[in-house]
Amino acid sequence: MKICRYNDNRLGLVKADQVFDVTSVLATLPAHRYPLPTVDPLIANLKTLMPAIEAAAQTVQPVPLSSVTLLSPIANPGKIVAAPVNYKAHLAESQADTQINFNTKVVEIQTIGLFLKATSSMIGAGESVKIRHPERRNDHEIELVVIIGKTADRVSEVDALDYVAGYCIGLDMTIRGPEERSMRKSLDSFTVFGPCFVTADELNDPSQLNMVLTVNDEPRQNANTRDLIIGVRQLISWASSFYTLHPGDVIMTGTPEGVAPVQPGDVIHARIDQIGEMHVHVSALAPKH
Repeated sequence: MKICRYNDNRLGLVKADQVFDVTSVLATLPAHRYPLPTVDPLIANLKTLMPAIEAAAQTVQPVPLSSVTLLSPIANPGKIVAAPVNYKAHLAESQADTQINFNTKVVEIQTIGLFLKATSSMIGAGESVKIRHPERRNDHEIELVVIIGKTADRVSEVDALDYVAGYCIGLDMTIRGPEERSMRKSLDSFTVFGPCFVTADELNDPSQLNMVLTVNDEPRQNANTRDLIIGVRQLISWASSFYTLHPGDVIMTGTPEGVAPVQPGDVIHARIDQIGEMHVHVSALAPKH
């Protein structure tokens, strides 16, 4: 099943190149009052909602996927966990390129660990990446994104995939500079999720997925998740050993080699096998009045 959010927070079931509006099923979600839950309600109840989503799709006329504005398929992640330098070739290019490392030592992921991105940086494929600091280098980074489906606390690698609700494509946009990663990667619009999320029952092996990124049709990144230094199972286990993962939390698994700058006016095309593809526009941040 492929599920998207679009337009004015509509919920859609994606089949081929069409979207079926299944927003009506959201009325069955539990109502919440302050303090709000630490989970994404849709993801927390996804398994019970899937039959209703399929049934609702039978009652509506679809619209072309190209006609809607795609939002992030995950609305309320409690946290965005990210894996730095998790491909060997990207580690090598980061260590060799001073425009990436700014004369600081790039340490292996096994030593430096994971980091968190602000949830306020999240947008969908139909929204544009906005360049806030055009005087600095702003890079693209394509990544496989894992969406946690149930509470994961110190889970084993063997059982790790049992905690996955689904997968989507991620762009971990980055300003190069000396600041900590969490600061340089958490600007508004610098975390792009899309185009939809694919439920785990349709993608049971995340370790053999081709990914391709182009900018204005120019090839930039081309890799396979088999080249991850730390794979999806190990990342889930490792992250859950430090903090409890809740339904709707996401793990960005890292980017391969080929990171490079983008400018306002560019169009990023990202594709991952079995998930789909998305076109994301880059624009300048409007002046503050």
